[in-house]
Amino acid sequence: MKITPELVEHVALLSRLELTEEQKAQFSRELSKIFEYVEQLGEVDVSGVEPTAHPLPQKNKFRPDEVVPGLANETALANAPETEDVYFKVPQVL
Repeated sequence: MKITPELVEHVALLSRLELTEEQKAQFSRELSKIFEYVEQLGEVDVSGVEPTAHPLPQKNKFRPDEVVPGLANETALANAPETEDVYFKVPQVL
Protein backbone atom coordinates (compact mmCIF):
# COMPACT_ATOMS: atom_id res chain seq x y z
CA MET A 1 0.00 0.00 0.00
CA LYS A 2 1.42 3.35 -1.01
CA ILE A 3 1.03 6.07 1.61
CA THR A 4 0.99 9.48 -0.03
CA PRO A 5 2.15 12.71 1.58
CA GLU A 6 -1.47 13.90 1.26
CA LEU A 7 -2.65 10.97 3.41
CA VAL A 8 0.06 11.73 5.98
CA GLU A 9 -1.08 15.37 5.95
CA HIS A 10 -4.70 14.29 6.55
CA VAL A 11 -3.73 12.05 9.48
CA ALA A 12 -1.55 14.83 10.89
CA LEU A 13 -4.51 17.21 10.66
CA LEU A 14 -6.73 14.74 12.52
CA SER A 15 -3.99 14.31 15.14
CA ARG A 16 -3.50 18.06 15.42
CA LEU A 17 0.15 17.74 14.39
CA GLU A 18 2.07 20.27 12.36
CA LEU A 19 4.50 18.61 9.96
CA THR A 20 6.97 20.13 7.55
CA GLU A 21 6.98 19.03 3.90
CA GLU A 22 10.17 17.07 4.62
CA GLN A 23 8.51 15.23 7.53
CA LYS A 24 5.46 14.43 5.41
CA ALA A 25 7.68 12.90 2.73
CA GLN A 26 9.71 10.99 5.33
CA PHE A 27 6.62 9.57 7.07
CA SER A 28 5.11 8.70 3.71
CA ARG A 29 8.18 6.61 2.81
CA GLU A 30 8.44 4.98 6.25
CA LEU A 31 4.75 4.13 6.53
CA SER A 32 4.73 2.73 2.98
CA LYS A 33 7.58 0.37 3.93
CA ILE A 34 5.69 -0.75 7.04
CA PHE A 35 2.52 -1.48 5.07
CA GLU A 36 4.52 -3.35 2.42
CA TYR A 37 5.94 -5.57 5.16
CA VAL A 38 2.47 -6.19 6.60
CA GLU A 39 1.27 -7.18 3.11
CA GLN A 40 4.15 -9.69 2.94
CA LEU A 41 2.97 -11.20 6.23
CA GLY A 42 -0.50 -11.57 4.72
CA GLU A 43 0.95 -13.81 1.98
CA VAL A 44 2.19 -16.45 4.47
CA ASP A 45 0.19 -19.69 4.44
CA VAL A 46 -1.24 -20.16 7.93
CA SER A 47 -4.00 -22.61 7.01
CA GLY A 48 -2.68 -25.29 9.42
CA VAL A 49 -1.89 -22.93 12.28
CA GLU A 50 -4.33 -22.73 15.17
CA PRO A 51 -5.07 -19.16 16.30
CA THR A 52 -3.61 -18.32 19.70
CA ALA A 53 -3.61 -15.36 22.02
CA HIS A 54 -0.42 -16.47 23.78
CA PRO A 55 2.43 -18.72 22.63
CA LEU A 56 2.36 -20.85 25.79
CA PRO A 57 -0.63 -22.57 27.37
CA GLN A 58 -1.94 -20.64 30.34
CA LYS A 59 -4.22 -21.52 33.20
CA ASN A 60 -5.68 -19.09 35.68
CA LYS A 61 -4.48 -19.80 39.17
CA PHE A 62 -7.19 -18.51 41.42
CA ARG A 63 -7.05 -19.08 45.12
CA PRO A 64 -10.23 -20.27 46.73
CA ASP A 65 -12.29 -17.56 48.40
CA GLU A 66 -12.19 -17.98 52.13
CA VAL A 67 -14.06 -15.89 54.65
CA VAL A 68 -11.64 -14.54 57.25
CA PRO A 69 -12.27 -12.11 60.04
CA GLY A 70 -11.42 -8.46 59.29
CA LEU A 71 -9.42 -6.07 61.41
CA ALA A 72 -10.81 -4.85 64.66
CA ASN A 73 -11.65 -1.12 64.63
CA GLU A 74 -8.92 -0.37 67.17
CA THR A 75 -6.29 -2.14 65.07
CA ALA A 76 -7.38 -0.45 61.83
CA LEU A 77 -7.37 3.01 63.41
CA ALA A 78 -4.16 2.52 65.42
CA ASN A 79 -1.88 4.36 62.95
CA ALA A 80 -4.42 6.89 61.65
CA PRO A 81 -3.30 10.52 62.12
CA GLU A 82 -6.83 11.52 63.16
CA THR A 83 -9.94 9.59 64.10
CA GLU A 84 -13.46 10.46 65.10
CA ASP A 85 -15.41 7.82 66.99
CA VAL A 86 -14.77 4.64 64.95
CA TYR A 87 -13.92 6.42 61.65
CA PHE A 88 -10.86 7.83 59.93
CA LYS A 89 -10.99 11.63 59.96
CA VAL A 90 -9.92 13.20 56.67
CA PRO A 91 -9.99 16.73 55.27
CA GLN A 92 -13.28 17.77 53.76
CA VAL A 93 -13.40 17.50 49.99
CA LEU A 94 -15.86 19.58 48.01
